[in-house]
Amino acid sequence: MTLLRAALGWNFVLVTALCASLLAQFIKVLLNLFIFHRFIAERVWGAGGMPSSHSATVCAMVVATGRFCGTGSPQFALAAVLSIIVMYDAMGVRYETGEQAKLLNRMFTEWMDQSRTELPFLGGKKLKEMVGHTPIEVLTGAALGVALGFAMPMV
Repeated sequence: MTLLRAALGWNFVLVTALCASLLAQFIKVLLNLFIFHRFIAERVWGAGGMPSSHSATVCAMVVATGRFCGTGSPQFALAAVLSIIVMYDAMGVRYETGEQAKLLNRMFTEWMDQSRTELPFLGGKKLKEMVGHTPIEVLTGAALGVALGFAMPMV
């Protein structure tokens, strides 16, 4: 706890945001252990999944900035606008990218089954499908970030 207080004294907003990101990633690992009964290393650092670590990070940053600088400060306004952009992107563009990757991977698999001898250098390649978030994943990440932003002790 002393190390956390020292880090928060160094940069309250940054440390709060980083803690939210780490906590969200840790929760993803635990959920995957619980649901799939195995450790999935990519969940430690990977994008996508429940809860959104991007949303948790930016929402913790907004709350910490509001607590540290005040909600009328330019810093709070910048943090709030940035968080809206990040969460919109996670639900919109990145989610749709993942949906397109799923479709392309299915098409590619069928195509490779038919043409394996003609293009062997393309075998086994797949696009990453889990890059975005559903609205509930973003909302859960945001709630986690807000809660952590208020829970962190001011020093």
